[in-house]
Amino acid sequence: MKIWAIADLHLCFGAPGKSMEVFGASWKNYVKRIEENWRKVIGRGDLVLIAGDITWAMTLENAMKDLLWMDALPGIKVILKGNHDYWWPSNKKLAETLPPSIHFINNNAVKIGDVTIGGSRLWDTSDYSFSEYINFTKSPFVTEKKLGEKEIERIYSRELKRLRLSLQQLDSQASYRIAMTHYPPISADLKKSRASRILEEFGVNVCIFGHLHNVKKDRPLFGEKNQILYLFTAADYLNFEPMLVTQGLSVTCQGKD
Repeated sequence: MKIWAIADLHLCFGAPGKSMEVFGASWKNYVKRIEENWRKVIGRGDLVLIAGDITWAMTLENAMKDLLWMDALPGIKVILKGNHDYWWPSNKKLAETLPPSIHFINNNAVKIGDVTIGGSRLWDTSDYSFSEYINFTKSPFVTEKKLGEKEIERIYSRELKRLRLSLQQLDSQASYRIAMTHYPPISADLKKSRASRILEEFGVNVCIFGHLHNVKKDRPLFGEKNQILYLFTAADYLNFEPMLVTQGLSVTCQGKD
C-alpha cells in the first residue's frame, strides 16, 4: 500500500459559482488536473489523506456531488474538516452518509490496515506567521469575518484539546502513526509549538496539512523535526499532483465494513 496526500481540493460541483479558477492561471482546469494526476499514480488499494477544504458546498446534500466524484477515484480516502467545509455535519450523519471509500477524522481516530490516523483542524495562532512565505491576493469569496486575538486563541486552544482527544484514540498496535491537521501545526522553520509538542507526545511519524495558498516555492519550508515529518500538501502548492508520503508498507487497505 502506498500513502498519498493532497489537501485543499476546493471542489465546486456542489457550488458551481465558486470555482478556484478565479484565482488565476495556476488554477485553470484544476479539477480536471486533480483527477488526471490522481488516476496516474494512485491505485485501488492505496490510502489518500485529504486534510481539509474539500468542497465549497454549504450543505451536505450539495457536498455529496463532490464526495461522490471523489469516491469514484481510486484509493481509500481519509478526510478532515477545513475552515471552508461549512457542509460538515455530525459524526453520526457522516458515518451514515459518506460513500464507502471515504473515512473521516473528527474527534476520533481511524485505522486503515496497519496505519492509524488522527488529528484536528487547528486554527490560526499568534505562535507563528507565514506572511513572508505567501504571495497575497484578495479573495473574491468573502466567507469569514475577521476575529479578534482573544477569539482566535480560544478557538486554537479548543482545537489543541481536540487534537489530543483524537491522538489518544490512535491504535497502539499500528506500526505507522499519522496526524492530519488543516492549519499548519508548526512554523515553516520548524520551531517548537504547542501543537508540535502534542504530536511528539503521541509518537506521530508524519503530520499532513494544508490551508495556505499562493505559497512561494523558492523558500524552504517545513520538513523533519524530532522524528516527525511535517508535509505541506495544499493542492496548488503540489501543482495538483498527490504527494507520496510513504510506500511499501506491508498492510492491506480495505473499505468500510
